[in-house]
Amino acid sequence: MNDESNILDYISQEDLTGIRNFMEGKKTPFLIISLKQIEKNYDELVKNVPYAKVYYAVKANSENEVIKLLYKKGSNFDVATVFEMQQLFDLGVSPDRMSYGNTIKKEADIEFAYKNGIRLFASDSISDVYKLARKAPGAKVFFRILTEGGNADWPLSRKFGANPDMIYHLIVEAKRLGLEPYGLSFHVGSQQREIGQWDSAISQCKYLFDALKDEGIELKMINLGGGFPTNYVKPVQPLEVYAKEITRFLAEDFGDNFPEIIVEPGRSIAGDSGVMISEVVMVSKKSVLNQYGWVYIDVGKFGGLIETIDESIKYPIYIDGINSNKGGEEVILAGPTCDSMDILYEDYKYRLPESTKEGDKVFILSTGAYTTTYSSIYFNGFPPLKTYVVKDWENGEEVESGVGAKEKLGKEIRRSNSLRSACFRGAQTRFAPDREPRHSLHPTGVEPVTFGSEDQRSIQLS
Repeated sequence: MNDESNILDYISQEDLTGIRNFMEGKKTPFLIISLKQIEKNYDELVKNVPYAKVYYAVKANSENEVIKLLYKKGSNFDVATVFEMQQLFDLGVSPDRMSYGNTIKKEADIEFAYKNGIRLFASDSISDVYKLARKAPGAKVFFRILTEGGNADWPLSRKFGANPDMIYHLIVEAKRLGLEPYGLSFHVGSQQREIGQWDSAISQCKYLFDALKDEGIELKMINLGGGFPTNYVKPVQPLEVYAKEITRFLAEDFGDNFPEIIVEPGRSIAGDSGVMISEVVMVSKKSVLNQYGWVYIDVGKFGGLIETIDESIKYPIYIDGINSNKGGEEVILAGPTCDSMDILYEDYKYRLPESTKEGDKVFILSTGAYTTTYSSIYFNGFPPLKTYVVKDWENGEEVESGVGAKEKLGKEIRRSNSLRSACFRGAQTRFAPDREPRHSLHPTGVEPVTFGSEDQRSIQLS
């Protein structure tokens, strides 16, 4: 890590003081989410791409208060599973504000979504197209193009999407089956650093738009996906630069008549809204002459830092009370679990102060996205990562969130050492009755809402 970096390059002194006050007396590890930062990021995106509809990627950070804030701001939502749908239904989000963006889905899941009013679906395979035709007749479908995702810190290539020749045939078949081929989508990779990746993908969309007109099919929408970055160790261009260039790419291919444009931000909205507080558990060396010491902290890959796999995402990390790592020692950072995979950074060396010792608090910045949603629920007995949602870091005023439900779940896991899967029959089955869903707002002892029931719509976003 750049030994010239300073924690104040990422957050203000006022926010840092507020975080230090808030963490007093709290057991680590935990995450603090600032709603003020989420709102700032959302407003900046809307300002820079005013022509686009925002579908926030719920998987990035699914805390109830984050969803409620974005709903009030006018955001739509990209959901990946029926469980994310149910969470949003419980919060009063209407189905016309949701897109079922996962191309890998069961037929029963499609049926559930359709019966509950969702009409916008992603697809990339003939099997999925047939399932959509059977269970979501007449639905709007957008088709995902395979992209390479080069220069993305977290690539999303290979597993999702299909080549343009296959997409062409899928769209023709979808039309024949009574679906509405609505548009195209792609994802250039999460934390994408090369803005030109959007240019290549948009040009493929233009080719398909034109080619399909010969079949009498007029596509109406392009989903640009996510990929907008947040602030980690390696610098990135500001959002306004990304937006300006992407707008230029669209204009080069479509002139003044843009199709409907959708964006699916996740990391760029939630990433820098989170600060994780950890603690040094142990400092050691493997031999007397070993060049690098090991620093073990109480959160690791299984506690919310899974994106350190292959050292892909490099979070800014500082010891509390020492704002700069200048002059520090290069160390290997590892998590607390009994799994040898739980090494955060070994090839990429972070510099930490020579005075680093057991018990020191550790600030891990830009951890608002893809941390709690990736957190293990019981590995080695560790409970899910605790999350506090505050209005802003400076004042530290906590708001109600999904924390209570997660803590109850953690206690129940420890008590029973088992989880009952949330399951459903068709579109009318209930969550397992002996525990509430992870994100449920219902107090213990209250019957969970039936999938698809009218009652779920009565819970308002207060």
